[in-house]
Amino acid sequence: MIESTRGALRVRDRVLPWGARTYVMGIVNVSPDSFSGDGDPDAAHAAAHALRQLADGADLVDVGAESTRPGHQPIDERTERGRLLPALAATRAAAPHAIVSVDTFKPAVFRATHAAGGDLLNSIWGASPELIAACAEVGAPIVVMHNKAVAVYERDVVDEVLRFLDDAATRCVAAGIPAEHVILDPGIGFGKLPEHNLAVLRALDRLVALGYPTLIGTSRKSTIGKLTGRGVDAREFGTAATVALAVAAGIDVVRVHDVPEQLDVVRVADAIVRGWRPNGWVDNLP
Repeated sequence: MIESTRGALRVRDRVLPWGARTYVMGIVNVSPDSFSGDGDPDAAHAAAHALRQLADGADLVDVGAESTRPGHQPIDERTERGRLLPALAATRAAAPHAIVSVDTFKPAVFRATHAAGGDLLNSIWGASPELIAACAEVGAPIVVMHNKAVAVYERDVVDEVLRFLDDAATRCVAAGIPAEHVILDPGIGFGKLPEHNLAVLRALDRLVALGYPTLIGTSRKSTIGKLTGRGVDAREFGTAATVALAVAAGIDVVRVHDVPEQLDVVRVADAIVRGWRPNGWVDNLP
């Protein structure tokens, strides 16, 4: 196993060293209008889905209650908490040592979910001062994603995305969040046209070069559908291509819907790129 020189994600009694392998984050949508069609506001169903993903090998799960698909209807804090808190409580009761990320961009919602058992924040709208303060106060890691209200870039999209993320990471560290707990996500599919997404995916090595832990979420995205001509429920192979390329570029976490399938992709790619081997590996003929 390759030793990481960039620290680790340290949550509860778990330590995930950066650079040792690529970690898989399973997606749990506690919303009725998810773009991927797998959302379910029922807390018991959401918790059961999270547990299945953990059993299938996910290193952590990401629980969100507000759809972000084009044309989605924003929800207020009360509604978001009402969906998230029961799902978190049920997941935490059944899996006390699991790493659970909370997908929200509302500071008050994150504080409530952290108190209920959420471990880290996954913010699709960057790192506002209020979100940074909330994470620093409770000692929580943060995933900072690039997003933009209108997909217009006056200059190179990659330059703008990297500048945005580097600035956000600098502010997080200045507020007291350790650099190893500031995870950068370029936001594939958020505030970007398909060609923007492809440009960012071609430049993942530049994202890694910023020196912080990294994450991408390409699973079932519309750009994959546009390239393959397949519907949202048949994009696992297109997703797999992006996951393999992400591993090759040195991305630390991949956020996916289809955990068993993408975990196979990660393991094979990690074996080639990072030198990872499964437990009990013996180098001999079958």
